[in-house]
Amino acid sequence: MSLQVTSQQVSSNGGRKLEVIVAGDEGSARLDRVLAQRTPELSRSRLKALILAGSVTVKDAVVRDPAYHVASGDTIIIDVPEAAPAEPKGEDIALDIVFEDDDIIVIDKPRGLVVHPAAGHATGTLVNALIAHCGTSLSGIGGVKRPGIVHRLDKDTTGLMVVAKNDHAHQSLTAQFADHGRTGPMERGYMAFAWGVPNRPHGTIDAPIDRHPHAREKMAVRQGGREAITHFEVLSSFAGRDGKPVASLLACRLETGRTHQIRVHLAHLGHPLMGDSVYGAHFKTKAGQLGAEGKHALTALDRQALHAYLLALEHPRTGELLRWESPLPEDLLLLERALAAAV
Repeated sequence: MSLQVTSQQVSSNGGRKLEVIVAGDEGSARLDRVLAQRTPELSRSRLKALILAGSVTVKDAVVRDPAYHVASGDTIIIDVPEAAPAEPKGEDIALDIVFEDDDIIVIDKPRGLVVHPAAGHATGTLVNALIAHCGTSLSGIGGVKRPGIVHRLDKDTTGLMVVAKNDHAHQSLTAQFADHGRTGPMERGYMAFAWGVPNRPHGTIDAPIDRHPHAREKMAVRQGGREAITHFEVLSSFAGRDGKPVASLLACRLETGRTHQIRVHLAHLGHPLMGDSVYGAHFKTKAGQLGAEGKHALTALDRQALHAYLLALEHPRTGELLRWESPLPEDLLLLERALAAAV
């Protein structure tokens, strides 16, 4: 169904009022299920919370029962309040610190660590860990004692990240990341295990990226999207049980920094990351071409095979060129060894 929310306006609490008119073809008469279908921008848990909080009216009457049955033609109003500002607290979470001074901190991020508090991850994030670790050395970003996140790694992507500890460093790093090494020393390198082998030893993927038109949690190559450029080089290839190439190890370098960029670009090239359940799900059957060790290592990996191994930048205060490299983590080393074993 193409029609979703029929109208919206600013509410008295600074949020939004969404109006939905029940079409009768939603597949269920339950209020929560109708709204889940008609307002995909709101999660089911968020909708349930709004209903229980008395923020949903049907025919001008507040309804607090998610199972309430609506009828065709009913007008539903959802009063979505303005999001409350996040106030993350410090948490004692171990960090692998590669470098730290009064301006920046560089960490080697493990798998499973979310960078910033968000819906579903209010605690246990890198930001919570940094607030606790840095303490008074955080002089503040925009007047708030918080770490300055200038780039992110996906939850299950491992590797090097730099964070600013003050406004000066934040502004410098933001400018360097915006330039992405076009005129400065910034470098960001990734090791990526991909399905198949590209048909050339090195190349550039220049394809704009935007939100996926139907799955809003995903990104996609789309005309009119933001410029996105990834350079890659084939470091090695791995044969399957039949002796034919089944996977490869690529070194990727970013010239831009879009959400999920490497994952989207390699999938667009026809060589999605191994273990990527979002952009490479249709390649699951390829696992049958791996040897026994390869299958076991891929199953044990349970994440996209991507590692940020290289980070180079200019120090915000001294101007010194700094460069760090991180070796493959144990799970990717096991995958590499298993793929090399082939059978």
